[in-house]
Amino acid sequence: MSVVLYTLAVIGFIVAILASIGLHELGHMIPAKAFGGKVTQYFIGFGPTVWSKQIGETEYGLKAIPLGGYVKIIGMLPPGADQLGERTADGALKVRKSNTGMFTQLISDARSAEWELIRPEDEPRLFYKMSWWKKVIVMAGGPTVNIAIAFFVLWGVFGIYGVQEKVVNAGHPVVSSLQECLLSWEDQGRECRPSDKPTPAADAGLKPGDELISFNGTELTSWSVAQKVIRNNMDGDATIVIERDGERMTLHTQTVVQERVKDVNDTSADPETAKVGFFGMTPESHDVTTKEGPVYVLKEMGAMAENAVHSLVRLPVKVWHVALAIVGVEERSADSPVSIVGGGRIAGEIATHDDFDVSEKIAGFAFLVGGFNLFIGIFNFVPLLPLDGGHIATALWEGIRRAFARVFRRPEPGHADPAKLLPVAYVVASALLVMGVVLIVADLAVPLHLQA
Repeated sequence: MSVVLYTLAVIGFIVAILASIGLHELGHMIPAKAFGGKVTQYFIGFGPTVWSKQIGETEYGLKAIPLGGYVKIIGMLPPGADQLGERTADGALKVRKSNTGMFTQLISDARSAEWELIRPEDEPRLFYKMSWWKKVIVMAGGPTVNIAIAFFVLWGVFGIYGVQEKVVNAGHPVVSSLQECLLSWEDQGRECRPSDKPTPAADAGLKPGDELISFNGTELTSWSVAQKVIRNNMDGDATIVIERDGERMTLHTQTVVQERVKDVNDTSADPETAKVGFFGMTPESHDVTTKEGPVYVLKEMGAMAENAVHSLVRLPVKVWHVALAIVGVEERSADSPVSIVGGGRIAGEIATHDDFDVSEKIAGFAFLVGGFNLFIGIFNFVPLLPLDGGHIATALWEGIRRAFARVFRRPEPGHADPAKLLPVAYVVASALLVMGVVLIVADLAVPLHLQA
């Protein structure tokens, strides 16, 4: 049964991501057609064509490698200023090459490929002739759809399943568990080693079920009071009065100074930390479920987006460390990026996790899909070609140049030419391909597993 559930979850995740890709491409195609552009192809996937159907002027289809998709909008690249167009015998427009340098040859070849199928009647519908703001809407449509998918999926999770959080029980804190050894902020999560020093709580002899009555003479009426006095104690001596099995006892230890999150409610990617007194225990708590609305969803998406931006900035470095993990130089970090293969594996583990009930499995799966969509949306807004953000940046630059020319009565600057940035686009595309391959190999060779 577990194998069946795992397989179904993996397939379901892949289908969900492919559907998201399809909707992303619709986000480009629909406004492009609405603005009069000509879309000749709409495909999900890359590589050999598995299935296609011509409907009107657009060919719709699926390709063999489910790692993306595309729509073909004619006239993305204008003819260069140093080139002239000429008609062939059948009426198609041919762009004549005038340079033979490596980069100029690449640009010229790209223009030729772009224009070889354009016919005279298509010229009013060319993408580069659209107003700059129309280009922005067309290119922003795809990633905006992904962010919208993330919003509605996460709203379903937070609104139907709800937000579960642990709330510390009222009254004197009761020990739920102890952290056995002292770990630095960077080492949090790893197992204790024989050489590690015990935490003050373990050193004092605390046990699960002990009720904390006072700390250095201050009555601990709540966990927040306990946190405050422990943090302020720094590395001072500590006298703790506890109640165990109905009897009160006094324990002695010394708290230690450790770097911890300054605000315990800070869940950002790079929280502010401070050196504070540390004890090493977790109080008893209970689960509280709250149904949340769209405002909460937007707030959570903001925090998730901040984390995603931080991850994007460090992406090349993270992928490098993933590559080192593949060859066995180091262990793969739990916060390293994953490919669609790794996402499918995590979906399968969610579906077969023994500690999750059905509603938790559905919520976990949906949260995974929503998170992937949010990251895809943000990633595509990065202002580098060939990503959507690169085309958006080019269109915005065109709008700025035209506005500048109008204000200062300068000659019309003409259309922005993304072809001039094609060498950069090839480098970026190559880097993305390499990183994608590294992550897929890592997800097969040194996979990450669900952190429950």
